[in-house]
Amino acid sequence: MPQDKEDRQASKKAHRMLREGKAPTTAAKPFVDMELDHVKTGKHGARSKRQAVAIGISKARRHGVPYQRKGKSSRGRSGSRRS
Repeated sequence: MPQDKEDRQASKKAHRMLREGKAPTTAAKPFVDMELDHVKTGKHGARSKRQAVAIGISKARRHGVPYQRKGKSSRGRSGSRRS
């Protein structure tokens, strides 16, 4: 997977945060911020901020941030409530 400069910087920052004892959700923040910035500038076609956050969390997981996905019970309920 080719990494650009932004990905490497975000990865370094995330791993530094983890070493400092920050939570994985906090360590994923550089990736999420980067994706939100990409949406604002029109760099890629994410349709909403929520989608950009999901992309950022996914990138953080790929770069080794131990970000857990939602539990089974909370995933099942949210879909039926939104429709």
